[in-house]
Amino acid sequence: MKAKVREITRRNKGWSNDYRRQKLAEYVRGWINYYKLADMKGLMAETDEWLRRRIRAIYWKQWKKVKTRYRNLRALKLEEWQVHQIANSRKGYWRAAQILRVALTNKIIARLGYISMLDYYLKVS
Repeated sequence: MKAKVREITRRNKGWSNDYRRQKLAEYVRGWINYYKLADMKGLMAETDEWLRRRIRAIYWKQWKKVKTRYRNLRALKLEEWQVHQIANSRKGYWRAAQILRVALTNKIIARLGYISMLDYYLKVS
């Protein structure tokens, strides 16, 4: 399952965010519906955290320039010192995604249309 999610959320795919969101939702729903009888609440919680970090890394890579990062972080209503600190970070995408958790919260990711594996599992089972 993780390998397929990795393939869908690769940062070097030329997919739009809408298409990626749709493919990910289809796969997650299908996988959870197939395994809904299993007791996997803990697995879904861990995988959900990992998936959200991958989504943040995708957005960080899309915001290539510091100027774009400034604009998008300001739009997320962070304080100016946080915007400056995060936008000028020279960390890699995976590390920066962890830092970006302050700006792209779980609620924002859900509002963007990405489905939470744990929430969907709890709804189905």
